[in-house]
Amino acid sequence: MVKLIASDIDGTLLSYGETALPSALFDLIRRLRSAGVLFCPASGRQYHSLRQLFAPAADEVCFLCENGAVVFGPGTEESAPVLSKTPMPRQETLDLIRDIAALPESYALVSGQNISYLHRWPEKLAADFRYWTGNLVRPVDRAEDIREDIVKVSACCPSPAAAAEALGPRWEKKFHMAEAGPIWLDFTLADKGAGLRGLCRSLGVDLAETMAFGDNWNDVPMLEAAGTPWLMASAVPALRERFSRQCAGVLPVLEELLAELGA
Repeated sequence: MVKLIASDIDGTLLSYGETALPSALFDLIRRLRSAGVLFCPASGRQYHSLRQLFAPAADEVCFLCENGAVVFGPGTEESAPVLSKTPMPRQETLDLIRDIAALPESYALVSGQNISYLHRWPEKLAADFRYWTGNLVRPVDRAEDIREDIVKVSACCPSPAAAAEALGPRWEKKFHMAEAGPIWLDFTLADKGAGLRGLCRSLGVDLAETMAFGDNWNDVPMLEAAGTPWLMASAVPALRERFSRQCAGVLPVLEELLAELGA
C-alpha cells in the first residue's frame, strides 16, 4: 500500500512558466491524508516558496526542499521540524560559486535553510526571480559573508548543458550536479533520492510504500528510490527510455489511487 507520495513541482505539477497549482490538488491531498497517505512536494525550491505555493495545505504536508538538502515535517513555518539537512563543505562551495560567476551571463544562487542568497545578481534578474518564486532572498556581493550552512548552489545560466560541460570536470565528482530546468544547473551533496530516504526513515515508511513523480534529471534519484515511480510523458527521450511508467498528469494518477483505496 502506498503511504507516501513525493512529487516534483516545475514540469510535473506545474508547467514551466505557470505560478499557481490546480485547486483540485488540495482536495486530493486532504483525501489522501484521510486515507493514510502523506503528500510531499519535492523540489529544488526553497521552503518558504513551497509553503506559499501549497498554502491551502501547507501545514498538512512534508516538504523536500532544495533538491533534498533540507526536509521539513508537517507543521507551521515556525514550528515544522527539520527532519534532515545536508550542508556543503564551505571552502569548496565558495570556490564553486566563483567558478559559476566566471561563466558568461551566469549567476550563482546560494541556498541556506530558508534564504536564497543572490550573488551579484543584476537588479532586473533579481526582481524577476522574486516575482516568479516568492523566495525569501538576500543580495550578497561576497559569498564569504553568508554565515549559515550552505545546502545548495545553483547556476542561473543561458544553457545548463554548456554550464555542466564547463563546470563538470572540476565539480561533478565532488557534488551532485543536475539540470533542474531550462536555466538551472544545481549542485548539492544531497539529492531528491537521499531526501526521500531520509524522510522515510523519519516517518517509518518503507521505500516500497512510496510513489514519486518527476520530469527532469534531478528527479532521477527520487524516481529510482521510490517503490512506484511515475515519469511525466513530456520528459526528454533519454529519460522516457529509463522509466516505463509514464503519465500526462499527476492528478489523474492520484484520483486512480484514491479509487483503489476506496477513498
